[in-house]
Amino acid sequence: MTIDGTLKARSPRIRLGMVGGGRDAFIGAVHRIAARLDDRYDLVAGCFSASPEKALASAADIGVPRAYASFAEMASREARREDGIEAVAIVTPNHLHAPVAMQFLRRGIHVICDKPLTATLPEAKRLAKAAEASGVIFALTHNYTGYPLIRQARAMVQAGVLGELRLVQVEYAQGWLSTDLETTGHKQADWRTDPARTGAGGSTGDIGTHAFNLAGFVSGLRVAELAADVHSFVPGRRVDDNAHVLLRFEGGAKGMLWCSQVAAGMENGLRLRVFGTRGGLDWAQEDPNVLWHLPLDAPRQRLTRGGIGMGPEAARTIRVPAGHPEGYLEGFANIYTEAAHAILARREGRPVDPEVAFPGLKEGVEGLAFVDACVRSSARNGTWVKLAL
Repeated sequence: MTIDGTLKARSPRIRLGMVGGGRDAFIGAVHRIAARLDDRYDLVAGCFSASPEKALASAADIGVPRAYASFAEMASREARREDGIEAVAIVTPNHLHAPVAMQFLRRGIHVICDKPLTATLPEAKRLAKAAEASGVIFALTHNYTGYPLIRQARAMVQAGVLGELRLVQVEYAQGWLSTDLETTGHKQADWRTDPARTGAGGSTGDIGTHAFNLAGFVSGLRVAELAADVHSFVPGRRVDDNAHVLLRFEGGAKGMLWCSQVAAGMENGLRLRVFGTRGGLDWAQEDPNVLWHLPLDAPRQRLTRGGIGMGPEAARTIRVPAGHPEGYLEGFANIYTEAAHAILARREGRPVDPEVAFPGLKEGVEGLAFVDACVRSSARNGTWVKLAL
């Protein structure tokens, strides 16, 4: 509504393409739901598989009007269309993130990429340099940063509620790879344990990067160096399935990160605790609508999504009333919607609202630097190493 009471036309939806995410792909459906949730995108084109037959069949399943047998063809042809895609979602295995992204960003098409940014650190740095030169919007779907109470926690840290930060504890524990699932034909286990497709890090790259990103997003701290004990417990596994990592942050704060995919019985146990001179915060992904504030010498406070005391940073990511659960899909959707705000601002030639926040190239490179440092440190029997940023 404008000042004079007339209705203001909404910006047309962003024309979206997708690479990967076809039949039998878990994360592709998650991205499609996330893109639809706030009605900012139309999925109009896709190359949904490396197999041309499967790519075309998947497009028919999903109901996407323009289907392509290769991502290179898709990028070339969509760039020439007047109604071509404005943004592309990349939901392939890690080793394809960079080559796919390069095809689209060199044509000025915005990119929304699943994490990690690439399979290797040198590749991540090359992609970041090319993306920055192209001027496109580049979003990385570290979806846990989209949770309302994570936004609340970040705002509380920035406001000095915890005082000077001292400790950051973060863990992500899963148990789904406690056996050699990759030898049974399980698609997700197969590529996630193949270093040629996933990169040098197994659990460190798959879920450790999530934990690392979340710790930095909330605390605002940057890791200077780390010491890692990275291990593969399942015989024959070619990438790590467990890591214990000590962290030293710039400014003197200390931290610990544990990621595991062999913590038998665990599902998605992502937990973050941050402590400062005046108190702490405690949040768990499996109970995402609660944030515990632990003030020094005072009773702990239970903050809820949409409840009393929520700031604007959390409020902008909330869709339903307090007491109704929101979670994983909505967190993904918040990243898509924040990226949409930036893409629409670019389309309309106006500045991006400074409140818009989503992970991007910087966070992507930092995640790969984390994996690289973990591998190097563990190979040296856990010695301290600096992140190669």
